[in-house]
Amino acid sequence: MASLNQLSPPSTGTSPDSGTPTHRSLRREVGLIGLLWASVGSIIGSGWLFGAKNAVMVAGPAALISWGIGAVAIVLLALVHAELGGLFPVAGGTARYPHYAFGGLAGMSFGWFSWLQAATVAPIEVEAMIGYAGHWEFAKSFLNDNGTLTTSGFIVAVLLMGVFVAVNFLGVRVLARTNSVATWLKIFVPLLAIFVLALTNFHGSNFTSHGFAPFGIKGVLAAISSSGIIFALLGFEQAIQISGESRNPKRDIPRAVLGSVAIGTLIYVLLQVVFIGALPVSSFANGWDKLDFPGIEGPFAGLATLVGLGWLAWVLYFDAIVSPGGTGLIYTTSTSRISYGLSKNGYAPQKFEQLDSRGVPWFGLILSFVTGVVCFLPFPSWQELVGFITSASVLMYAGAPLAFGALRRRLPARERSYRLPLGGVISPLAFVVASLIIYWAGWHTLSRLGIAIVLGYVLLGSYAAYAIRKGLPNAPRLDWRAAQWLPVYLVGLGLISWQGGFGEGRGNIPMWWDMGVVAVFALAVYFWAIRVALPAEAIEQNIEDIEVVDAGGH
Repeated sequence: MASLNQLSPPSTGTSPDSGTPTHRSLRREVGLIGLLWASVGSIIGSGWLFGAKNAVMVAGPAALISWGIGAVAIVLLALVHAELGGLFPVAGGTARYPHYAFGGLAGMSFGWFSWLQAATVAPIEVEAMIGYAGHWEFAKSFLNDNGTLTTSGFIVAVLLMGVFVAVNFLGVRVLARTNSVATWLKIFVPLLAIFVLALTNFHGSNFTSHGFAPFGIKGVLAAISSSGIIFALLGFEQAIQISGESRNPKRDIPRAVLGSVAIGTLIYVLLQVVFIGALPVSSFANGWDKLDFPGIEGPFAGLATLVGLGWLAWVLYFDAIVSPGGTGLIYTTSTSRISYGLSKNGYAPQKFEQLDSRGVPWFGLILSFVTGVVCFLPFPSWQELVGFITSASVLMYAGAPLAFGALRRRLPARERSYRLPLGGVISPLAFVVASLIIYWAGWHTLSRLGIAIVLGYVLLGSYAAYAIRKGLPNAPRLDWRAAQWLPVYLVGLGLISWQGGFGEGRGNIPMWWDMGVVAVFALAVYFWAIRVALPAEAIEQNIEDIEVVDAGGH
């Protein structure tokens, strides 16, 4: 394969002692394979280790439908991102598209959502590594019976986070080589498991013996958000986050985004099929929600041991370190890049733009480590983290369809390397789907996400106000009018979730009616946002400002 330079560092930087970023920019050294591997390597992480087991316990064999719906949702979002990524090849793109179309307040908000999801993925991957390590005697003391970390487990988790950060500090070349090897293994091992389990242990009757959909449509929909399906399929945006370093972004980014979704979806669906088919009947004799077998804490490896494939179990236990580790490594890098972009846009202190001698945004890396460690405290179990991060991720993605619609309307003649067919239909549909996924996560998760959102507004808003008051060169323009729909959307979706029937909601809105309410509400917000988006001249000015900043100026 081509050399994996997808994570090339900024070409030059500041001395950490200087405190003032110099005029330096990111190197464009990434090829198609590098972009594709960045996204595939992020999609194939801990999700494949736990997703199939968690999904079948929530939805039964109908989890296959859940994966199908999840894949369609991700494809819709990926199609929108493919056009935007080719149109604006800038670092941290998912956080910047709303900034172009709706100005500083929307840009700051979606920038925070983007940073929040990136910063909390690495802790999820650490949780997955520790969970599978419980197979070995020395690691059994790392987890409590309820899946939370013990004191020794917490120490190990902190050390693993430290490894992710340390590899990033060694520079992009070491990081690139590490991720290249990890990504090849990430793809090979799941495919090996699929082939071996399908060939040696497959019982078609498992799909119907307790009913194909024992928990009905509610189970199918709940599995999409709560069991880790959407979380597993996320990651295609990594090619966009590093598009500022792509050699030929207008051609390669759409291909990398769509290609990574296709590869990831195929692998995950096949994994779900063989997992259901290979289970002994005794393991779900009491119902799919009571699925149990020796070694279930490491589902695929435990299953391989159970059916007499001990050698495959050892391969899977090894990959349980490599696969989540590689994803955690990439997202640690992504977190520092997003904070770098937030600072460039004026939403965070210029300290985040400082680069060390290897061209690494060192302050952003340190913050990503601290944030990761904190995540082990309020959300220590993998399941809690998955629900939280899925909502944060999809909330981040929801900004892209809005920006897509506004930019199609305001800048219809601007050159696009990839023009999405039926974009006027797919874009609002993608926003509706994103809103539904957020809703399906349930009130239990969204109420906690709301606290994180408020915290972000306090932190970034305080800095933005300070920068504006002091007249700092990177002070943002907040553009309140163009973002007037945003607080209505956030509060409104929260209220619907509170009154809905998912995740400890009040249940005052009946099933199906609740999804209809979400869909109508989302469409109303979508067309409202498009109508009040910045005028073409202001959008062009935002684009020009970003290009100047990325070139090294302020």
